[in-house]
Amino acid sequence: MKKIAFVLMLVGSLLASGINWPHDYKEALKKAKKEDKIVYVLLTSDSCRWCRKFENTTLQNKQIQKRLQKDFIAIHISRDRHFVPKIFETTPVPRHYFVDGNGNILYESLGHRGVTCFNNFMDNAEEKLEFNQQ
Repeated sequence: MKKIAFVLMLVGSLLASGINWPHDYKEALKKAKKEDKIVYVLLTSDSCRWCRKFENTTLQNKQIQKRLQKDFIAIHISRDRHFVPKIFETTPVPRHYFVDGNGNILYESLGHRGVTCFNNFMDNAEEKLEFNQQ
């Protein structure tokens, strides 16, 4: 029963972020290619307190939410409940991956980050994509 309550709390914190969080990496790549966007992969674990902190702070920021929805295809993968593609490291978490539509990792980072730092991550990923397209 405790495990069910914990999973519901986890799902609730992600839903409260105002971002649609699908879990299918292959579908995200297809969509990114079609829309010419970068995939943002948030990799977490169900028992990670730093994952919850990131979800309950940085991802609650309206500017972050708007930017993720507008400029990226955002997906959430729990290493405990979802398929994790082999290209991603699964420990420690939270891990952040920015991937182009072909599945190439543009930028990656580890850990809880505040709003300013996470915005810089998104900037770095977009710059890397632009550089690769030249």
